[in-house]
Amino acid sequence: MGGSHSGKVSEFCLEGRFIDFVIKDGYQLKGLLLSSSEGECYIKLAKHLRAAFDLRLLPGTWLQVVGYKKYDIKKDKVTFKAERVMAARPEIGTLKTIAAPEEPPSIDQVKLKPAKTKATILVCQKSDCMKRGGKAVCQALEAALSDRGLEDQVTIKGTGCMKNCKAGPNLVMPDKTRYSHIQAPQVPALINKHFSDKGLEAQPDTFSEIRIVNPKFC
Repeated sequence: MGGSHSGKVSEFCLEGRFIDFVIKDGYQLKGLLLSSSEGECYIKLAKHLRAAFDLRLLPGTWLQVVGYKKYDIKKDKVTFKAERVMAARPEIGTLKTIAAPEEPPSIDQVKLKPAKTKATILVCQKSDCMKRGGKAVCQALEAALSDRGLEDQVTIKGTGCMKNCKAGPNLVMPDKTRYSHIQAPQVPALINKHFSDKGLEAQPDTFSEIRIVNPKFC
C-alpha cells in the first residue's frame, strides 16, 4: 500500500484477514475490521457494498480490499473506504469478488457464493438487557438450538445497544424480525417459529413482535 498525500484522496489496495463487521445501532452494517501486515485497521464500506454482505462471513477469511483512502491533516489520521471487496486465496493466487459496484463480471471477478453459511441471531449484550433476563435468554437459545440439532446451522452473536433498553431483552432473528421483552421460557416457541422449515412444529406465539421497517442494511 503506497503512501498518501496530505489532504488528498488516493487509491489503496489492502490484503489481510477478516476479523469482524462493525455494526451500528444493533443491526446497521457500517464497515469491517481487517488484520493486515500493517496491523489491524477499520475500513468503511461504501453504501452500495453494505447490502452485499451478511453477518455470516467467517472470521479469518483472506480478503483483498480496493478503494480510496484520505489523510486528515488535523487529526494526522488515514481513513479507508472500500469500493470493492474480494475473497483471496493467496496459496493459489486467485480472487473472487465478495462485493463490488454493479457491472459485468470479469474472468477473475465472480460473485462469491458460499457453499455453507450460518444464520445469525443477534442478542443485545448491554447491561439493561442483561438485568432483564438477557443472560438467561442466551442460555435458552443455546439449549433450544442444541436440542433441535441446529447448533451447526445457527450462531448467536452479541451486539451493542439496540436503542430499546426499557423493552429488553432485545434480539433480532436471521430474517431481521426484532423481538422485545423476550424471556427464557418463550425461546423454544420462538425457535420453532423461525426454523419450522427444518422439520419443527411451530408453537403458538407468547411474545411481542416488532418488524424492522427496512430489513436490508442501508
